[in-house]
Amino acid sequence: MPSPGRLDPDLAQQAIEYCYQQDWSDGLPLVPVSQPLLDRFLAQTGRGPQEVIGSLEATGRDCTVELAAINAAMAGCQPEYFPVVLAAFEALMLDRAARGGGWQSTSGPAPLIVVNGPVRGELGFNAAGGVFGPGFRPNATVARSVGLIVRNAFGVKPHVLEQATQGLPGRWSICIAENEEESPWEPLSVEAGQPAGASAVSATLLRTCEFVDNRHTQDPEQLLWDFADTISRTGALIFRDTSCGVVLCPEHAQLLAAAGFSKAVVQDWLIEHCGRTRAELRRAGKDGVNENNVRFAADTTGAMKGEGEAGGEVFSRILPSRQHVPLVVAGARNAAISMVVRVFGLWSGTAVAIETREDSRTTGTLSGSRRDGGVE
Repeated sequence: MPSPGRLDPDLAQQAIEYCYQQDWSDGLPLVPVSQPLLDRFLAQTGRGPQEVIGSLEATGRDCTVELAAINAAMAGCQPEYFPVVLAAFEALMLDRAARGGGWQSTSGPAPLIVVNGPVRGELGFNAAGGVFGPGFRPNATVARSVGLIVRNAFGVKPHVLEQATQGLPGRWSICIAENEEESPWEPLSVEAGQPAGASAVSATLLRTCEFVDNRHTQDPEQLLWDFADTISRTGALIFRDTSCGVVLCPEHAQLLAAAGFSKAVVQDWLIEHCGRTRAELRRAGKDGVNENNVRFAADTTGAMKGEGEAGGEVFSRILPSRQHVPLVVAGARNAAISMVVRVFGLWSGTAVAIETREDSRTTGTLSGSRRDGGVE
């Protein structure tokens, strides 16, 4: 490799500007990709370069392994990250919304990528302090890779096919590792079908993230009521049912576990208590539900005709099942602050194993073949 004194920053700048001129960029500088760099990425997987890993029917376009590698390299990934990118994209393609109109939605949803297993430490993924923030190359570049793939492989670009009304800050930057070491429960990947100790990725689309700062109580039910209030805010209730995840900080997770709450018990409690009364929904103009389960203002007068006090107190639950409220533990154990994430549609409930070229040789997986959990 040339010494720093022999590198020509002007040539690098020209290459970066060329990428901008081709309209490949998400607005930030890209890493120009040479054939040798691309080859190093492709060497990380046993999958063939022309294997299709995802399709978007709305645009009639596919993403191949090679296209994914080019965009991962441009995003700033190391070649060693590429199997994680492939698993993350495959996990997203399991979501119906990601295969449909999610990328073009007026909500401007963001992918949430959750990494589990030994790969977190091997590649340096952040699972602790500032897990939703910047500062860690694997987290930042794996997430950015997905954005560049959607832009350059699927052709979804702002003001063209991407129709976000306002969009979401960090749309292409939310990749977190689960803090398995400080979690009292099984990892998300195990809940989603992967064996304990395996490196795997889960992913879904998000509408937004909302923090829950509760350092005020050691009562588990008071804490859960705080989560329920955040989850149940009327501004987030678009349909009859909703779906959201809770990314608990270690302090909150450990407090609940110490009180005897398993992950399933927490989910069941939230299913039981998240929702709004009919009167509360009426005040927000969301007391009706049409044949497509979309909320609307059924009573435009402000008071339901013939409705007594009891009718206004009828409670509508919004979380139908545990799959509608996945739980993850991430962040530092330095403050009792957690995050509610609004899932766009419904999480698939399936994690995807991270497979390297060596894994393919060991298991006999053939390049170009469809694997269980893959996308046809």
